[in-house]
Amino acid sequence: MPNKITVVGLGPGGKQYLTLEALEKIKEAGILYLRTERHPIVGFIRDLGIKTYSFDDIYDTKENFEDVYDEIVDKLVNLCKDQDIVYAVPGSPFVAEYTVQRLIDISEKDKDIHLEFIAGVSFIEAIVNTLKRDPIGGLKIIDGLQINSQRLDITVDTIITQVYNNFIASQVKIKLMEYYDEEHMITIIRGAGVKGEEKIIEVPLYELDRTEHLDHLTSIFIPKTSNNITKKYEMDNLVNIMQKLRSKEGCPWDKKQTHQSLKPYLIEECYEVLEAIEEEDVDLLEEELGDLLLQIVFHCEIARESGYFDIKDVITGICQKLIRRHPHVFGDISVDTTDKVLENWEEIKRQEKDEKSYTESLMRIPKHLPALMKSYKVQAKAAKVGFDWDSIDGAMEKVKEEFQELINVFKTEKQDEIKEEIGDLLFAIVNVARFLKVRPELALNETIEKFIRRFEYIERAANRNGQNLEDMNLQEMDILWNEAKKMDRKT
Repeated sequence: MPNKITVVGLGPGGKQYLTLEALEKIKEAGILYLRTERHPIVGFIRDLGIKTYSFDDIYDTKENFEDVYDEIVDKLVNLCKDQDIVYAVPGSPFVAEYTVQRLIDISEKDKDIHLEFIAGVSFIEAIVNTLKRDPIGGLKIIDGLQINSQRLDITVDTIITQVYNNFIASQVKIKLMEYYDEEHMITIIRGAGVKGEEKIIEVPLYELDRTEHLDHLTSIFIPKTSNNITKKYEMDNLVNIMQKLRSKEGCPWDKKQTHQSLKPYLIEECYEVLEAIEEEDVDLLEEELGDLLLQIVFHCEIARESGYFDIKDVITGICQKLIRRHPHVFGDISVDTTDKVLENWEEIKRQEKDEKSYTESLMRIPKHLPALMKSYKVQAKAAKVGFDWDSIDGAMEKVKEEFQELINVFKTEKQDEIKEEIGDLLFAIVNVARFLKVRPELALNETIEKFIRRFEYIERAANRNGQNLEDMNLQEMDILWNEAKKMDRKT
C-alpha cells in the first residue's frame, strides 16, 4: 500500500481559522512538517506538545522561490517512502501553494505516493472578512511575484499577494501605475485574521513601497475604479466601449452602421497604416493601427448582434490557424528555410479550403484587391507550380512584346483592343517586378509621391517667377521638372 502525505491547511492567521478536522489530524501526527514556521498558529501547535519540523532553512540556500519549493517537495517525497507524513501549509492547500501543486503533479505519475487533503481557510476569506467586502461583484487575485506576467482588470476588486518586502512592492507599484492613477487609494493588509497583529493601512498608490508594514503576511487590496477610466486599456475595454456605442443609449451614428457602410473606412484605415509605415512614423503607426483595430471590433460587434460571431470567435479562429499553419513551431515537422515554410503554408491552406485544383487557389485571391497587388499574387501562385519564366530575361522580353502590341493598336479606334493591350503590358511589368522582388503597388505609390513632389517644385518655381502654370508651355515646365529631378537626387 502506498504511503500517504496528508496536506493540512493551517488557515491564514489565528487559531479561530483552524478547522477541527485539521486540528485532529495535527494531533495525530508524530511530527508535523511545516513549509514554514513563520505562521501565527505555530506557537499554539507547539504548546499542544506536537513536534514540528520546518523547511525554513531551504529558503536561505536557493536563489528563487521555485527552487525552494521544488527542494521542499523532493524532501517530502523522500520522507514519504518510509512513512505516512502530515504536511502543513499556511492558509488553504489550494490557494497560492506551489508545493501542493507540485505534489499533485508527482502523485499523478508515481502511484506509490498517495495524497490526502484537509481543507483550510485561505487568506482570501480573512481579507474579505477584515475588509467586510463581498467578492460576489468580482474579485481578481494576483501573485505579486508574477505581477508582470499577469493581467490586471480595473473593473473588479483586486488582491495582490506575497508583497512581503519593499522591492516587490516597488515592482507591483510600477505595474499598477500603468493602469491606475498614482493617487488611487489602496489598502495594505498585514496579518489578516491574526488577532493583535492585524494592520490595515489605506494609502495612495504612489506610497505603496514606502510603508513599513511589509512582510510574509502582507497583501494589497485595490478597489475597482468607479468610472472605468484607466491609464492602460485592454481588448475587453475596447469591445465594451463599442458595445456601449451601439447600445440604445449609445451614439446615433455608430448605431446605424452596417458591414456595407463601413467598407470605405476599413479600406481608408488600411492605407493610413501603410502611409505611417512608409513615413517611418512610429507614433503615427501606433495611432493608425488603433483606428484599424477599431474597424475590426466594429464589424465583430455588428456580427455579434446578429448572432453570427464575436471578437472572441475571430481571435480563436486566427490562433487556431496560426498553430495549424506553423507545424514546424507547434508540431513535430522540421523546416530550415523560408521557402519551405511558405510551401507548407500554401499546402495547408489548400487542404483547409478543400481545393481540388490550383485554379481554385487563384480564384480565392480577393476580387477587391488593387489590381497590381492581385496580379502579383496570381503570378506568384502560378510560379509555384512551374508556370514561370526560367529567368528575368524572359519576363523582360514579354514586356517588349506587349509594348509593341500596344504600339500596333494605339492609333486605331479599337478601344477594347487598346484596353486589352494596356492590361497585358501592365501585367507583364508586374511580372518583371516580381522577379526583382519589388512590390509594384508600393513602387507605383512611391512614384506617385515623387511626381507630386516634383510637380510642386514646378508650381512654386513658376510662382516665384511671377508665372501661372496655365500660362506656361510644356518646354518651360520640362526645364523646371529637370531641376526638380536634380533636387531629388541631392536629397
